[in-house]
Amino acid sequence: MTQIQSPHNPRLKAVRHLHTKRGRARSGLFLAEGEDLLAAAERAGRPLVEGYRLAGSELGNDDFHEVERSALASVSALGSGTRVIATYEQRWSPPAGPLCVYLHRVGDPGNVGTVLRSAHAFGASCVALGPGCADPHGPKAVRASMGAIFAVALARVSDIAELPGELVALAADAPAPLRGPRAGELTLLVGAEREGLPDTLTAACSYTARIPIAGDSLNAAMAATVALYEMTRQPGALRDDPPTI
Repeated sequence: MTQIQSPHNPRLKAVRHLHTKRGRARSGLFLAEGEDLLAAAERAGRPLVEGYRLAGSELGNDDFHEVERSALASVSALGSGTRVIATYEQRWSPPAGPLCVYLHRVGDPGNVGTVLRSAHAFGASCVALGPGCADPHGPKAVRASMGAIFAVALARVSDIAELPGELVALAADAPAPLRGPRAGELTLLVGAEREGLPDTLTAACSYTARIPIAGDSLNAAMAATVALYEMTRQPGALRDDPPTI
């Protein structure tokens, strides 16, 4: 493949556009930086569109463009720079069960990425994004997902009627604590960092619950993580059982 020395190279200009939401929307692509994210994509069977590696390194394969250090740094979103970067196609799916997480106006990309990571860890089938959510394909969200962006199905939803199964809304002022696991398909609804879920959404849900805590609140990512654990924990999981041989 070609060796790129100038930060003004047309290929690198196209990569820089992917740091913007508009550039990602127009191209349908997004960036992943670093060996760990590229390895996660490979494990998930996600083919890259184009790859760029530091000139002289042995990262990637022969199809990667080699890029001079300062030119590669010019397209990196990391303060320390990167040794390898690749572009991937965005993938969107319909919302699906058996366990879906719906985010409503969660505007922090780090929280969106962390929810993806938790959804992957607890085996959720889908993360659905409603109005006002941060772009899950933005650099900060992709990094926070720790590779889960490649493994968890993503959906866009304009109406909660599209969500699968029983709708369980998380609300700090709900009278009942969250209890799980629950039988059948369900969607956990998580609201914005400050405002939470609108009353119109919680009223449309079949069940509203709070996470019992000693403090005032949890951020959206932590709330989703705790709820996912509660919905997927096995009976007796908190017992101090002796290990089996």
